[in-house]
Amino acid sequence: MPTTSRNRGGRRVAVVGAALSDSGRVDEATPYALHAQAARRALADSGLDRSAIDGLASAGLGALAPVEVGEYLGLRPRWVDSTAVGGATWEVMAAHAADAIAAGHADVVLLVYGSTARADIKARRRTSNLSFGARGPLQFEAPYGHTLVAKYAMAARRHMHEYGTTLEQLAEVAVQARAHAAHNPEAMFREPITVDEVLAGPMIADPFTKLHCCIRSDGGCAVLLAAEDRVPDTAKAPVWILGTGEHVSHTTMSEWEDFTVSPAAVSGRLAFERAGVRPEDIELAQIYDAFTYMTLVTLEDLGFCAKGEGGAFAEKGRLTVGGGGLPVNTDGGGLSACHPGMRGLFLLVEAVRQLRGEAPGAQVRRPDGSLPELAVASGTGGWFCSSGTVVLGRG
Repeated sequence: MPTTSRNRGGRRVAVVGAALSDSGRVDEATPYALHAQAARRALADSGLDRSAIDGLASAGLGALAPVEVGEYLGLRPRWVDSTAVGGATWEVMAAHAADAIAAGHADVVLLVYGSTARADIKARRRTSNLSFGARGPLQFEAPYGHTLVAKYAMAARRHMHEYGTTLEQLAEVAVQARAHAAHNPEAMFREPITVDEVLAGPMIADPFTKLHCCIRSDGGCAVLLAAEDRVPDTAKAPVWILGTGEHVSHTTMSEWEDFTVSPAAVSGRLAFERAGVRPEDIELAQIYDAFTYMTLVTLEDLGFCAKGEGGAFAEKGRLTVGGGGLPVNTDGGGLSACHPGMRGLFLLVEAVRQLRGEAPGAQVRRPDGSLPELAVASGTGGWFCSSGTVVLGRG
């Protein structure tokens, strides 16, 4: 078990607070209110006072995200980050914050997010979006109906063509995510589903039926990172950031060299190298799952199985707690628990809860009943455009 954070010198960095806001169906709150609720709960979880926060990472809300969110929260941070790379934003921000804390630029950094994506559509304050826009490089794709979901679907079809991955194997990812959600009182959808039900659902973008796709929810969450010298002031045992990696790939599909390889192939390798661990040392994984194919290909690219073997790796319940394989998305993931937009921060919260033994749903334990020591959270942004990976540990 590594004892130094990030293997880069400087101060060690730990997660000392982690919490969700109200999530799922939240009709009466604003995104700012969800930010504040999550931040208050994470502070309470940490045992620190708000005055300890001197760094803020925020994206996705307002024209000047960290400035507006900071003002709403009553914070005046001396270090900020507004990196926005889609769902991978929060793993990338965690990497930046860990570097800043290790170097002494901040002592306690708050990562916070909130969204009312579902409520806004229900109230007709906004409509669904089929793409991210039609400016810049996207002007060459959007006019032809190349939607966000179609890009993931095209990549999935390529994997099926190259490696014989089946629809049933992809459906297994959704079934096992729902199996975890069934144990999580915070999950939005908890009723068990079967492979046949996934396959029989309405087609969204071939080969994805409805249950291959993430849900739309409201919700927020927050994570507090702190320097090792602040850990004695906190309420709970720290979860250390051991290694991180980040990578960007493409935005235009024609510039993506291989649809079967995600940027996690680079971010994962860097994170494991910097943490001084191997994929086989990891005891649970929280993986961005806007679509079932994302889970499957990220498992391959993180090194949990060989390229092309993700389908077989995910079969027979091997992704569930107690399934004999690698527990993945133990809260139910974006496919069943919550997906309010940029879900990457939720991955970090669930990884921390699991390592602490505080998971609200299915808790991972070793055969002897002890808690796991190592976890990985890997976020994906855009249509496999970016990736951030964080290795976390208790020791």
